[in-house]
Amino acid sequence: MDKINEMYTTVNANVHRGVHFLSQAATDEHEASRRTVQEFINAVSSDEIVFTRGATESINLVASSFCRNFCREGDELLITAMEHHSNIVPWQLQCGYYGLTLKVLPINADGELILAELEKKITSRTRLIAVTHISNVLGTVNPVDKIVEIAHNHDIPVLIDAAQSVQHRKVDVQAIDCDFLVFSSHKVYGPTGVGVLYGKEKWLDALPPYQGGGEMISSVSFEKTTFNNLPFKFEAGTPDFVGTAALATALRYVSSIGLQNIDLYEHELLRYATEKLLSVPGLRILGNAGDKSSVISFLVDGIHPYDMGTLLDKMGIAVRTGHHCAEPLMRELGVEGTVRASFAFYNTKEEVDLLLKGIERIVKMFHP
Repeated sequence: MDKINEMYTTVNANVHRGVHFLSQAATDEHEASRRTVQEFINAVSSDEIVFTRGATESINLVASSFCRNFCREGDELLITAMEHHSNIVPWQLQCGYYGLTLKVLPINADGELILAELEKKITSRTRLIAVTHISNVLGTVNPVDKIVEIAHNHDIPVLIDAAQSVQHRKVDVQAIDCDFLVFSSHKVYGPTGVGVLYGKEKWLDALPPYQGGGEMISSVSFEKTTFNNLPFKFEAGTPDFVGTAALATALRYVSSIGLQNIDLYEHELLRYATEKLLSVPGLRILGNAGDKSSVISFLVDGIHPYDMGTLLDKMGIAVRTGHHCAEPLMRELGVEGTVRASFAFYNTKEEVDLLLKGIERIVKMFHP
């Protein structure tokens, strides 16, 4: 919030547009933010960092531009059964436009991907694989490095949805070797309406622009337009340079705490909460992967998730209820929705105890 105020009150001028002092200062802040993101995910170059309005727009950008250039009728795209709607619908739209087939990698009873099925799903028509790093419902941490390795053996690029992972554990795009990776600012304690698309330079060079106008041009005439260099080719219009500066501030804050420290603390909190919640009669946790992070989705026999969430809210406890933007996963699990408790490094075991007491109180109300 301090950074947003500073930007609006000291360097509020459009970036990359003017030679005057304020424009230069705003441009310097914006491009410094790009380098901060590059360092945070260990990209090779800041040219591989594209700013968007969120992970959803980042996925839509790749889906639109990639399929336009590299997909033809009869080709296939591969996602998983645990994807957020943001990593389903953009690909479905492209399937409708170009006559593509969307294939789905299944999960097992514990909420883990059945990796042995991946090779069976891949064919000579598979053009791209898109997979979440951590499920926003199950907390499952997917073996994205192994998925990338298998995909690259077939010369297939991979997009990683890291919206649920960058705030919980270190993400290194070079180590994963993914071709694209997306995340949202607000999930990592930055402002809303800002997102990141990472893409390997070879892929970003090969993709056509997503939108037209503003910064993405090199030269315009009524006969022809030539496009700007990376990453500006994908950043049409005035960017949210205030938001990107605030995102960079948030990333520096998280880095100062240390993602390894955050991961260890949250893992202990998740272990503690899982143990406590399983002591409640009739409570069932959905998602019991061996490698799990950040969330517990649960149901209690005889109590609708909305009732549980509403009553917990009256006690000052915030949880999410419903399908969590993952309706296909809910159908796979055989439920209409769940209650989801999310954990971060600012949560405490004392808060977990309050959650437990709240659930126990509600159970007594429904089952006296």
